Amino acid sequence: MLLSRQQTEFYLTDLETPLGKAINLTIAALVLLSSGIFVAQTYAIPDSIRLQLDQIDTVILIIFAVEYVLRLWSAENKLKYIFSFYAIIDLIAIMPFLLGLVNISFIRILRWFRILRLIRFIDSKFLFGSISSEDGIIFIRILFTLFTIIFVYSGLIYQVEHPVNAQVYNTFLDAFYFSVVTMTTVGFGDLTPISELGRLLTVLMILTGVAIIPWQVGDLIRRVVKTANQVETVCLNCGLKFHDQDAEFCKRCGTKLPSQKMD
Repeated sequence: MLLSRQQTEFYLTDLETPLGKAINLTIAALVLLSSGIFVAQTYAIPDSIRLQLDQIDTVILIIFAVEYVLRLWSAENKLKYIFSFYAIIDLIAIMPFLLGLVNISFIRILRWFRILRLIRFIDSKFLFGSISSEDGIIFIRILFTLFTIIFVYSGLIYQVEHPVNAQVYNTFLDAFYFSVVTMTTVGFGDLTPISELGRLLTVLMILTGVAIIPWQVGDLIRRVVKTANQVETVCLNCGLKFHDQDAEFCKRCGTKLPSQKMD
């Protein structure tokens, strides 16, 4: 049975129903698998295994391309969808495959933006439903955001520096190590880029580290302080879990809260 446009759009964005969860979990798993394949290919592996990984990655890219087409086809406002943040990330993810026939080698840099597709799941408790603490969910999201940024920068610096500086940036781990020490402004200096683009990326890493890391940590501290005097009282209407100890009504929807039992 073929799905209508409305049903297709619903299941591609739904994170509650079994089918919606299955679709989006599959997409998330493919993103991680694709990223893992490229990390593995930065190491010395047999040609036969490399060929098999290339074939798997091609299948994944085809699936991503089909998903993008389905999202575009099912979108009510197609122009709005094309220029939306997630759609741009999806398009960037499949561009290496679409442009691969033209043999543009530099386009391979875009492969590392695939992991940004997982940002879609940060906005819900879809992947973090087993964590009951609000602070725990926030902490996991912050860690994931930081890891994603570092991962993308590591991929970019590897793609830029490895062809001209292979002895220093030999594997993905070398690039990942460089990204971590650069973004945390430790800067040991044992790994240094030699290309102009590599140096530009290093500057962007430092600026990102100075701006993002303190902001993320500060946001976590503010939220921890905010919830220090709160108790878990679940609103029966909207499901908000944490409220002030003396709260009688939900601060989100205004529904009267259940009476809090005193120990």
